[in-house]
Amino acid sequence: MCIVGAGIAGLTTTYCLMKEGKSIILLDAGQPGGGMTQRTTAHLSNALDDRYVEIERLHGKTGAQLAAHSHTAAIDWIDKVRFEERIECDFTRLDGYLFAPSDDARHLIEEEWQAARRAGVEGVERLDRLPGNMFETGPCLRFPRQAQFHPLKYVSGLLKAIRAGGGRVFSNAHVTSVDSDTPIKLETSQGSVVTADAVVIATNTPINNLLTIHTKQAAYISYVIGATIPSGSIEPALFWDTLDPYHYVRIHRQVSAREGEHSVLIVGGEDHKAGQADDGEARYARLEAWAREHFPMMNAVVFRWSGQVMESVDGLAFIGRNPGDPDNLYIATGDSGMGMTHGTIAGLLITDLIMKRESPWSSLYDPSRRPVHAAGEFIRESLNVAAQYTDWVTGGDVETEAQIPRGQGAVLRDGLTKMAIYRDARGDLHTCSAVCPHLGCIVAWNHAENTWDCPCHGSRFDKFGKVLNGPATSDLTPLKQEDT
Repeated sequence: MCIVGAGIAGLTTTYCLMKEGKSIILLDAGQPGGGMTQRTTAHLSNALDDRYVEIERLHGKTGAQLAAHSHTAAIDWIDKVRFEERIECDFTRLDGYLFAPSDDARHLIEEEWQAARRAGVEGVERLDRLPGNMFETGPCLRFPRQAQFHPLKYVSGLLKAIRAGGGRVFSNAHVTSVDSDTPIKLETSQGSVVTADAVVIATNTPINNLLTIHTKQAAYISYVIGATIPSGSIEPALFWDTLDPYHYVRIHRQVSAREGEHSVLIVGGEDHKAGQADDGEARYARLEAWAREHFPMMNAVVFRWSGQVMESVDGLAFIGRNPGDPDNLYIATGDSGMGMTHGTIAGLLITDLIMKRESPWSSLYDPSRRPVHAAGEFIRESLNVAAQYTDWVTGGDVETEAQIPRGQGAVLRDGLTKMAIYRDARGDLHTCSAVCPHLGCIVAWNHAENTWDCPCHGSRFDKFGKVLNGPATSDLTPLKQEDT
């Protein structure tokens, strides 16, 4: 068996199949946990991002109940495995709170409370306000027995357990093609070839699915800041509001020999479609302003980063057999802001499918499902993608190379060609085609991350054009001066 992608989904699948006695090889384009896993805020929650009201509308009462059950089971599984494998990953059980930031949105709290109860979420209760001396919210919901952990410490522990169990892990093994004939054959950029009787593609977004899944999900960028706060000034909990895009908060306590015990307030939000906005500084500023309004005890911002989230049109991940391929080729994608629990569900569900066991979750997460009740969202996202192809006929970001400052990039038109040009600190230019090799969209420069981002399906490339994120599997095409 071959697993591609060493994030939470890939590692969980590898671990579960190893425990079933399967021979496993795990391939990752970089270092395990080095993709979006290292950029998560690691909320472990059964309070779903898209809310139970919406999940029930899209998937029915039974679907909402299965979603609640599966996410609860994922948290419990992480708790069990970190204990059994003695993984020190700062795992903590704590409450989560959903609140409405305005009077006209407070009816959402009542509706969500009733929907969560119908879904069977244990212990969820409606409160008049957040407990203690927290900011005023009015009615809110408390979700008990949520959790948080340090994702990279957890990844490290799972890797240790996998290697101890005989699993073979290969870093810097970038898969460039997947041949679905039997046995399945995978090729890497280093020229290596791997054959396997079953393959799981767990690369955040599928690199083996040209179009089908990409019409049912979209890449969004979410921003995060971390600021120190006085130790003990906020009781650790998870927080979410009902804005769109919403804000999410957690507190991380850490102890160091030099600084002693201190706490970091981690706040995220300000999402937008990948490649369709380049105002990261403004979004970080708005995020900080929101955080200071609600948490006035916060000190200086000491961390900030962004991550990419794959939002499915119907609020749940796509986990199972890849549409149109043989039954032994599986995918895990569409995390919908719940990457840690959806990734864990993927490992449990795909293991059941490979072991030919019945799973109550299989139809709910089936990648072949047709999101009939999400037709409006499907049409909106499809039209949004179609609109990005008009970039072929527009001008560039700048008119001449001289307008590109050092350490920045810009798209420039030269006749019928669009070029992605980066000027390094020495002033040298690095020129690539601006055409994404996945399906031909024109990439956009991301000042906050110094990357080229595809506005259609979320492929990301570094400043020199090297592919960082699928679905593209190859770099932007380098251009020499005579090519332009």
